[in-house]
Amino acid sequence: MQFTPTQKTVAAWGAIAAALLLALWLLSPVLAPFVVAAVLAYALTPAVDWLDGVGRGRLPRVLAVLLVELLFVVAVLALVLLVVPILAKEAPLIRDQLPQLLERGSATLQPLLAQWGVQVALDLESIKALVRTWLDTNLQKALGSVLSSLKIGGSVAFSLIGNLVLIPVALFYLLMEWDGLVGQVRQLIPPALRRATDGFARDANAVLGQYLRGQLLVMLLLAVYYSLALSLFGLDLALPIGVFTGLAVFVPYLGFGLGLALATFAGLLQFTATVGVGHTVLMLVVVFGAGQLLESFVLTPKLVGERIGLHPLAVIFALLAFGQLFGFVGVLVALPLSAVLLVAIRRVRTGYLASHLYRGQ
Repeated sequence: MQFTPTQKTVAAWGAIAAALLLALWLLSPVLAPFVVAAVLAYALTPAVDWLDGVGRGRLPRVLAVLLVELLFVVAVLALVLLVVPILAKEAPLIRDQLPQLLERGSATLQPLLAQWGVQVALDLESIKALVRTWLDTNLQKALGSVLSSLKIGGSVAFSLIGNLVLIPVALFYLLMEWDGLVGQVRQLIPPALRRATDGFARDANAVLGQYLRGQLLVMLLLAVYYSLALSLFGLDLALPIGVFTGLAVFVPYLGFGLGLALATFAGLLQFTATVGVGHTVLMLVVVFGAGQLLESFVLTPKLVGERIGLHPLAVIFALLAFGQLFGFVGVLVALPLSAVLLVAIRRVRTGYLASHLYRGQ
């Protein structure tokens, strides 16, 4: 049986895709830092190449790589520093004001329950003492656990510190040798398939570029939205929480969840003593409910999904499916891999429509 060049190309790319997915599934526990570094290298290589072009050969590539990576690390640290002051300010206040929140909650809840014929008698002093004891004990346990892990080299602490060191190192080498690595991979492709492969790579690169630009635009728009929306409700920490929530949506679900938790604590601590818990609840429902709808059904589908040609349902399915199969690594690579897969499907479809099989010949 003779195979056409199109069929050979499809079979080759199918085998490559299957091998990559199998490797991703088997090695997902240890691949996370390398996948993150590879995604960052792909995104930052154009900036390094631009600096090379501006320097016209007078600027060594190593300096361009160091400058780009340094700017990226500074941006990440700036994002972290938006959150650290919030946690440092609110952690002691949570322990001090949580008993007051319980007291106000009881004063609000008991009359409502009484209207329905439900009588509840709470020993608030015992509850507040229990809460204080629980918080003090668990904070001490948590701190002791962290210190113990750091002293004995616990697996969690070791993994975290290892990844924090490994990602910048891997990113540096990938940025230095990106073009060479791409060239070496190309040399592994049989000459008869290189023309088709180059065309596929160009299409995939264009789609991934659209994805990155679209995702960056989504992050900036959401950062502006959350900052303004929280400010309208009078939250003092609206700017840092809003910027963090918007930029952290690059990691689906995790960024939104952290922003919601920070806004909840900040709202309870600021508004409970003045305008009541209801103001915080209303703020969270309106701001984060509308923000999630805006992100899921408008911004991501329009600015990311449409740019890479994915239907909104396909975007949601890709995030859920890759997350289920490959965990955190899958969530990171869901949309980029879906975009590349879409390019492959388009080429298969084009080849099929042009084939004798479709024409019935």
